[in-house]
Amino acid sequence: GGGRAGTMGKESKPRKASMMIMRTGSNRLNMSSDDLGGLGLDFNNTSQNKVADEIDETLRKEEKIRVSGNACAHGLLRDVLDISSTLEEGAAAIVDDSFTRCFNKASLGNWNFNAYLLPFWVLGVLLRYFVLFPLRLAWLLASFVVLNILFALSRLIMPKGALKLRVERKLVQLIAVCWVASWSAVIICHGPKPTPSKGRVWVSNHTSMIDWIVLSQVTPFAAVMQKHPGWLGLVQTFIMDGFGCIYFNRKSAKDRDKVARTIKEYVKNDGSFPLLIFPEGTCVNNQYSTMFKKGAFDLDCAVCPIAVKYNKIFVDAFWSSRQQSFTMHLFELMTSWAVVADVYFLEPQYRREGETSIEFASRVQAMIARKARLKVVPWNGMLKYFKPSPKLCEQKREIFGSAIKKRLKEDKDFPREAVETREGKT
Repeated sequence: GGGRAGTMGKESKPRKASMMIMRTGSNRLNMSSDDLGGLGLDFNNTSQNKVADEIDETLRKEEKIRVSGNACAHGLLRDVLDISSTLEEGAAAIVDDSFTRCFNKASLGNWNFNAYLLPFWVLGVLLRYFVLFPLRLAWLLASFVVLNILFALSRLIMPKGALKLRVERKLVQLIAVCWVASWSAVIICHGPKPTPSKGRVWVSNHTSMIDWIVLSQVTPFAAVMQKHPGWLGLVQTFIMDGFGCIYFNRKSAKDRDKVARTIKEYVKNDGSFPLLIFPEGTCVNNQYSTMFKKGAFDLDCAVCPIAVKYNKIFVDAFWSSRQQSFTMHLFELMTSWAVVADVYFLEPQYRREGETSIEFASRVQAMIARKARLKVVPWNGMLKYFKPSPKLCEQKREIFGSAIKKRLKEDKDFPREAVETREGKT
């Protein structure tokens, strides 16, 4: 099931969702998205190696400060402080690992196998994999090829004008409908449907690449998205380019300014297809909402929130690109009984007087999370691409070990022979 709306921050504290908390030792590094550049977390401006090195260096400095800060303690209090940070760090990793939970795929419940349920289970597997899947695949391939040929012909043959634009919109919408039909999807829409217009941008929570398809079968969207390799990249290049989609490469620092300029120009001058942005920047499991990037809220235009909530009764629509290819993700969807989702089109929001782009982003995020029943967490979702290096872990052990040996030497009640014996063994 989804998160609880009651756990979200209120509008009176809009910065809550824009804070990042990194636990190191007994302290916490609390960083707003304004301060991410200070830790190298501006992923569009620095390389991944530099980001990882700066994170490691910050953690090392904080650990040394913690150890030196305990040097003035004495007796029992000093001994407790020596281990309290380690205990907190371990407990936090086990109990409060809200970051990892954002990217965990839902596990299927176990069947209660017995003599009368097993035949139905086997029948369901045979029907889904050997009847529904071949029919869905044949339908998808045939309709996708035909509609894309028509789309290409419309771009080559038809003169520019309102008629051509209407034809292209309808063809894109039909392509999305064919994809949705291949999953036997049940999509329930709430609120007024989007209409193309200048000076507006649409933002949504992000669960999978299929989010764009689910929304485009209602109204065709041009989207800002990651450029993917393989056949998916070919579809982006030769088809989705045709109606204004904007691509970026998160590993390239040069893309940031170019993409930002393209988005601003599109919003200001081009209203042929509504522009859709996923401010989280990565797929989250539809139970949590990670920190919204402020770029989409710094365009001086109306922001139209969209909340997408998937029902996991038949299949989990979350796509973890690090664990599963998009082809296997589609196979999982097409071999399920159905994809069920609710889509909420919310009222346009405008930046209030004196409100920063970060506060604006947090306010819109709270609206989406409340409607989609998501739990807001103060994490930058891009951190899932980074992990502490083995060198950092070893250095933390050395710092902790040095602190323990220093305490033992200073403790008059501890036999000096035991200290020297332990040092000789190490």
